[in-house]
Amino acid sequence: MAQIRVHVLIRGRVQGVCFRAYTQEVAEQLGLTGWVRNLPDGRVEAVFEGEEAKVRDMVKWCHGGPSYARVTEVTAVEEEYKEEFHQFSLRY
Repeated sequence: MAQIRVHVLIRGRVQGVCFRAYTQEVAEQLGLTGWVRNLPDGRVEAVFEGEEAKVRDMVKWCHGGPSYARVTEVTAVEEEYKEEFHQFSLRY
């Protein structure tokens, strides 16, 4: 199965609604590695690495996020797969 890496920026009401925690939970359930963090401008940024289908499922999830989130835009850019992570983590 092909391995991919996707860099995602999520805009909307995505801070203060546990978006990072839920992202970590879903990513771990899918067996993905990478990270997620809040940005000073109110967006959430994440990098996902893993099996292509599971990464694509994760990106789809980001379009809705947890129930209190209101996602207005998701930008997803596929990058070179680097296999640089051992787990999925929260960044601050």
